[in-house]
Amino acid sequence: MNSAAHQDSSPVIRAVERLLPPHYAHQEQIIGALRDMWATRHFNIERLEELHRSVKVDGRFLALPIEQYGALVTFQQRNDAWIQVALDLGEQVVRRALDKTGLTPRDVDHVYFVTVTGIATPSIDARLMNRMGMRPDMKRTPIFGLGCVAGAAGTARASDYLRGWKNETALLVAVELCSLTLQREDLSIPNIIASGLFGDGAACVVLQGAERAPAASGPRIVATRSVLYPDTERIMGWDVVDSGFKVVLSAKVPSLVREYIRRDVDGFLGEHGLTRKDVKHWVAHTGGPKVLQAFEDALELAPGMLEHSWASLREVGNLSSASVLFVLGDMLESGKAEPGDWGVMMAMGPGFCAELVLLRW
Repeated sequence: MNSAAHQDSSPVIRAVERLLPPHYAHQEQIIGALRDMWATRHFNIERLEELHRSVKVDGRFLALPIEQYGALVTFQQRNDAWIQVALDLGEQVVRRALDKTGLTPRDVDHVYFVTVTGIATPSIDARLMNRMGMRPDMKRTPIFGLGCVAGAAGTARASDYLRGWKNETALLVAVELCSLTLQREDLSIPNIIASGLFGDGAACVVLQGAERAPAASGPRIVATRSVLYPDTERIMGWDVVDSGFKVVLSAKVPSLVREYIRRDVDGFLGEHGLTRKDVKHWVAHTGGPKVLQAFEDALELAPGMLEHSWASLREVGNLSSASVLFVLGDMLESGKAEPGDWGVMMAMGPGFCAELVLLRW
């Protein structure tokens, strides 16, 4: 199938909105708070500072004021805070995204909600329906556990739906409050790195089917590709322990990017008669400096091709599923894309897996 010939039937990204919580802490402030907490038990406190500075994050926005985290001792306390803040951020980011498109909550036909940092039943999307007065027949798909890949995967799954329901509107809502998952008893290198890398934030993507979206209203999702790498389950994820979510984060992630991403991107593009040289816009998840460097090296990207990813990592840290959506929103607002341009959105996450989304303006 010639993708360009059929792109008018593809779903459209109408808007991307991003929202950060109001509490900001510079990386040095976070290092100081963790140093005070771990100083009496950590065998090498200087290693904490070294690891935090190596992730190249200037600071992060936090779900709560930094001085309130000490009172959150149990998993229940942290998860209760997650539910409240996730609801507040979720509502705000959805309203702002809909305002960008002139839509109302009752115009939404389907909501996909992704997260990996808290749990709630009823899920956040159901609670948002009540808060926002959405239609009672609106469909909901809450997705937990995809982690960093969920921003791209959720976009792909929403587009899959809209290919069948061309006259409908769907939202992808991502809320990640990584700061509320910190395991204060875990002195492992992965937990220390995570405490320096991951931040909090929310994003909302408004998508519409080809028969609903106005002409030239945003990039079209031409195709998607999911890839699972066999026997890599311990590369990234959570161990669910009595105190909550304990991070699993292997140092092999950058090497896996280098090993597989070029093969997968080239195969994906080739199916649509394209090569990497045809792609003008790359939207990469901000996995960390080594991961972004691996993307650049493996795909032979020219300097500056991932500038929005590098800037987002530096300014807000890795926001898990919301990160790639922050980068997408920044890229759209830059105004650099022109009609006919091709783009690729890509992310990797627990599984270990990758998700690729082909965009056309």
